[in-house]
Amino acid sequence: MKIPDYDKALYYTLWGHWDDLLVLMVRTDDDLLSKKIQLFLNSYHHSLDERKIMQNHDNLLYYLDHAMKQEPVVLMEV
Repeated sequence: MKIPDYDKALYYTLWGHWDDLLVLMVRTDDDLLSKKIQLFLNSYHHSLDERKIMQNHDNLLYYLDHAMKQEPVVLMEV
């Protein structure tokens, strides 16, 4: 998973670019990010419960915040 995917997801989420967020959901290698985006977009488009929509939106933002704080693991081939 590349950090730009997280940056893009954050930007698209904050500015309401749902079509771009959907494309990112399909293209990312991070399965958890993809699932969080899927849950949010599904609730946004199909749920009548505003609380559920906000909860999925906040879960996506919390995951992005957590993932962006992680330092990448450096691998060395011998």
